[in-house]
Amino acid sequence: MTDVRVAFLMAPEGVEQIELTDPWDALLAAGGEPRLISTHGGRIQAYNHLDAADTFAVDETVDDASVDDYDGLVLPGGVANPDALRLSSRALAFINGFFATGRPVAAICHAPWTLVEADAVRGRTLTSWPSLKTDIRNAGGSWVDEQVVIDNNGPNTLITSRKPGDLPAFDEAFLAQFAAATS
Repeated sequence: MTDVRVAFLMAPEGVEQIELTDPWDALLAAGGEPRLISTHGGRIQAYNHLDAADTFAVDETVDDASVDDYDGLVLPGGVANPDALRLSSRALAFINGFFATGRPVAAICHAPWTLVEADAVRGRTLTSWPSLKTDIRNAGGSWVDEQVVIDNNGPNTLITSRKPGDLPAFDEAFLAQFAAATS
């Protein structure tokens, strides 16, 4: 995975820390380059459920970031993070750029909420935190309760998982799919 550059998109606060750090560390261990993209510069505030955790430096804002500079996109969850991202037209445009150019996208837990808003789940099969099931179905997607789902029924590969407990399978799946997309 050397030279694979992956955007991790987050709002300034509300991301579930383990859903950021675990895939980030897995990508680093595989030789890839993760970059933190946000709707605002500075630092983002991560959470351990409802408790404030660490902060992380933003590498680039969505205003300055170009999809062409990245091989894939990871959307960590947390409840507040995807809810804030879905209100940002700039974040949605950035996400849609990955679908338009056929680059893989990985989303965990509540992150598919943002994909619903980006109209990126229609005709796709995915999983998420169970409370998003109706939203995904109403947006034209098929929701399944599985540890990890890899959907190739569209212009790109979409990798989704349900919760932090699925992170080992999520990491393995997104790393394999991102490596395959760049080879």
